[in-house]
Amino acid sequence: MTNADDKPPENRSKAVAPRAGRLGPTIRDVARVANVSIGTVSKALHNSGSLRKETRARVLEAVAELGFRPNELAQSLHRGASATVGLISNDSFGRFTMPIMEGLEACLAERRIAVFMCNATDDPERERQHVEQLLSKRVDGLIVTSRRADSRPRIDLGETGLPVIYVFSQSDAPGSFCLLPDDEGGARLATEHLISQGRQRIAHITGPERFEAVRLRRKGYTKSLAMAGIEYDASLCLTGSWSEAWGREAVDRLFAEPAKAPDALFCGNDQIARGALDALTLRGIRVPEDVAIVGFDNWEVLTNATRPPLSSVDMNLYELGREAGRHLMTMIDGETYGGVSRLPCTLVVRQSSQVADAKEQAGAKGIQEGHDHA
Repeated sequence: MTNADDKPPENRSKAVAPRAGRLGPTIRDVARVANVSIGTVSKALHNSGSLRKETRARVLEAVAELGFRPNELAQSLHRGASATVGLISNDSFGRFTMPIMEGLEACLAERRIAVFMCNATDDPERERQHVEQLLSKRVDGLIVTSRRADSRPRIDLGETGLPVIYVFSQSDAPGSFCLLPDDEGGARLATEHLISQGRQRIAHITGPERFEAVRLRRKGYTKSLAMAGIEYDASLCLTGSWSEAWGREAVDRLFAEPAKAPDALFCGNDQIARGALDALTLRGIRVPEDVAIVGFDNWEVLTNATRPPLSSVDMNLYELGREAGRHLMTMIDGETYGGVSRLPCTLVVRQSSQVADAKEQAGAKGIQEGHDHA
């Protein structure tokens, strides 16, 4: 889909000479000649985004006509830029920030833009100092991220007009631009998968109610149940802490009366899921034969270490970082964005939620017997 300000070829402006004082044609000149937005020019030059062939060709024709050199973008899209951006986080463990950082760097590396990362550790004064340091380095843009995607006070940048994107984080200020994973959609993926496996009594063990992600994931869970004609049972939806201990405690509650016990668990994060799986194992309940389990976050340190390996919803944080980089580049070019944009999650299915069919089980048994005889 092209930008709304893309215009047909017949309305194209005549070639416009660069304004006085410029060393050469700029991306703004290209946009003016091609009758498109600056963001569209950037997409055409980087062969990114979704543009019509005609629009891309028109931009490249304007580039050639003006003698604009795309390699100027590798230095910066405006004179005096530093070819650096800042990233501020309060995620001390880096569980969520590091994948975002990797995706951001992979995207910005195409423009030879470096990233300065700062850890504010929930300390407003420390954050303020980091902001001042980044501004003194004349960064071209700023990414603000966190360990939870909840609303936070707006970063104070004074009158600098510096482009800012909140990634896996939200600002309480109107007009802020936020990139988040689709928590509700991820929950629907998990719940629909469990339903597809024949599960009818699906419990949801999750974190504290105050987190937006908890509310959105529960919404996705209840919607999926309703679409499948399964009545929502409030006794199967438990909120607690983001911990393995809570996962174990929740299982003790849910299985106190075996006749009312669930046949599947959708857990709000992988730590809860691992605790729940351990508690089921201690009770002699088989996973996934008796109870299927799906977690959330796809933290491979946990998902691959559980036995059986844990199915989990992946928030695609690396892609979230790449998307932040793409948007930030066009914002540096002059584009503006606002509001909240949510990117799709994916479900990674492992053995904790899917019972192998008879043929697969026989094959696995034959392989195991072969190993035993070796």
